[in-house]
Parts: sequence; structure tokens; C-alpha cells
Amino acid sequence: MNETLLKQYADFAVRVGLAPREGQTVLISAPVEAADFARLCAASAYDAGAREVVMKYSDERFARLRLERTDLATLEAVPPHVERSYLDYVERDGGACILHIIAEDPEIFRGLDGDKVQRASSARRKALARWRELTMKDRVQWSIVAIPSEAWAKKVFPGCEDAVEKLWQAIFAACRVREGGDVVAAWREHLDATEARRDRLNALGVDSLRLTSANGTDLVIGLADGAVWEGARSRTPEGTAFVANIPTEEVFTAPHRLRVDGVVHATKPYVYNGDLIDNFWVKFENGLVTDFGAQTGEDLLRRMLETDDGAKRIGEIALVPASSPINQSGVLFYNTLFDENAACHIAFGDGYPGTVSGGTELSADELLARGVNSSLIHEDVMVGAPDMTITARTKDGRDVTVFANGEWAL
Repeated sequence: MNETLLKQYADFAVRVGLAPREGQTVLISAPVEAADFARLCAASAYDAGAREVVMKYSDERFARLRLERTDLATLEAVPPHVERSYLDYVERDGGACILHIIAEDPEIFRGLDGDKVQRASSARRKALARWRELTMKDRVQWSIVAIPSEAWAKKVFPGCEDAVEKLWQAIFAACRVREGGDVVAAWREHLDATEARRDRLNALGVDSLRLTSANGTDLVIGLADGAVWEGARSRTPEGTAFVANIPTEEVFTAPHRLRVDGVVHATKPYVYNGDLIDNFWVKFENGLVTDFGAQTGEDLLRRMLETDDGAKRIGEIALVPASSPINQSGVLFYNTLFDENAACHIAFGDGYPGTVSGGTELSADELLARGVNSSLIHEDVMVGAPDMTITARTKDGRDVTVFANGEWAL
């Protein structure tokens, strides 16, 4: 592996993605397979002025073993120290931010008791509720980057002897990391262009969107009260800009939880709880899922939708053009971080408070009253197609074409 590109990737992930402030603690969450890359990120964080770097390693093969061999009551009894291991650093002088490094086998939990996996996952989400609120409201900087693992690479490039190297190259291309290139300059240009599209949508005054494509999708999404479009950079209350997802190609906002009607067909497989859902569709009435089907993983889809009341509604609509470099690569990553940036998508479950005006200062009840959905989950599924048309109905009654044949028309 090209060490120059690795260091460039690590430096960009830390300095632009996470953007730690002088004196902050940097938490790095990484699988054991990513230890070498995690250490590069740690060095970059110290160079950027971090007070301390705290490494939080995980092992997904052990996670599978633990789910197999531990009784459900123990799995659901998540001890308070799990959340405190994050909050203690946030609450100390200087605060904290977190970089997530992922390298997931998309089918790590295949064959396990799906109900057990779901309940254990839900219990952990509940136990981390305060931490999740801090990240969802951008109270702390957070960013996610990926590196290949052998299992993931073999899923993306089956039968390929150099699958890991090929996945590295695909990740570098998607993240604008290239030999002799200036990744920071390339990203600044991209982020500026994305924010310009965001500003045009906000100026339009969108009340609802209609998504149609030849695969049967015909979905009307009304927006939450005071909805605002976001994209590219996020900002903390102190004004620190960070990039939550690397890569990112989307501009997104909050649907109204009661104003979604019609049918939508997924256009890419979705990885949920370590297993696959594929070739699926969902029908909405008054914001609620009333029917669904899937060629693969229908029971898994059902369990996801039954997580809680909010899981049957959507908390995000995101627009991504078919010309996205991730889509143009032709690579199906089996990883939401990448695949959601290859196509327009909706997210079942929780909405981002920042996607309504003043939302990060509102209580949960106030957000719900604005129409922002609430749930333990936030699961992005890809629905964009090359022929998709998206028409916006504005608050003053105009119809404006936003997407034509899968591309920006605005």
C-alpha cells in the first residue's frame, strides 16, 4: 500500500473531516484490523493540537461470538460505563470529538438469531441515547471514514486475488485521494459546490418533493415545518466546521413524519445488523409504512421497521446525482457510508435536528411538533435511479424540476 496516500487520507480525515480544536480530546473508534491506519490518524490528531488521543478498538468477529454465546438478558443490560466512556471526555475541559474508522464485513451476523441481534442492537442504542443526541445535534465534531478489511473486500470483489488492494483504490477514488493530488483543495472545491446547491434549494422554499422513476417509485414527501437543507460541512455551536461522512455527495433535509405518501423501490442492497436486504419496496400512507416486500431479507426488513414507532417513518430525504463519482465507479460497496452517496436516499427512523430552523436548540417534543421524526434507528436506504425525476412544489405553489434523469436540474 502506498504510504504517502495512506498518510494523506489520515491527515485529511482528521484535519478536515474531524477538525479537532486545540486542547480537545480525540476519540478514535476503530476495528482491530485498522490499527495501523488508526495510529496514523492519532499522530495527525496530536499534530493538530489534540490534548489526548483515546483509542477504542473493536473486533467484529468477537462481536459475533459474543452475540452467539451470551444470553439475551445480559446483552440487553448495557452498563452505564459504556456511555460514560464517551461522555466523561466530552465533559472535561476542552471537550472531545470522535473519528469512527470502519471496515465492516457486511454479512458478519448472517445466520444468527435475527431477533436477538435486533434486541441487543436496540439496547445499545438506548444506552447511548445522550451520546447520540450530542452527535445528532452536532454538539461535538464527528466523522466516519473507511478502510478495507479482507471480508469486506471479498464481498465487493468476489474471486479477486487482490480484492483488498482494489477496494483501497476504490475508496481513495471516492474520497478524492490521488497520487500528486491536493486532497484538501479538491474537497474544498467539492464542499463549496455542494453548499451552493444547498443554498439554491433553501432559496426555493420547498414544501414537498415528488420522486418518480420507471421502476415503480412514485413518492410524495412533504417537508417538516421550517425545514432547511443541509449538505457538506456541519458546524458545532462554537462554529467549528467538520465533515461527518467521508465521502459525502448529498444535500439533505427533514421530511414531515406525517406527510409521506406513495411507493418507493430500493435501488441498491442494504446492509442491516450484519445481513442484507435486497430488491425491496415500501408503501407509505400519511407518513407511515403500511406495506412492504423484499426478495431478500424481508424478515430483516420487518424487524427493522418494528424497532419502535418511529422506525416506520422517515427522518431524512437526501439528494445525490447519478453522476456521483461513487455511482460512476460502478462499485457496489455493500456499505452505507459509500452506497448512500451513490444515489438519492431516504432514512428510516430518526431525523437530524439541524434540518429544521433552530432545531438543535429544540426539545424532543418541539422537534416532533415540527414533524421531525424520532426513533432509535437512522437507516439510509438507496432509492435513486438513473431515470429519476424529482419535482419540488414550493410554498408559493410553483412546480420546479430539481432532478431530471437522475441529475441536478436546479
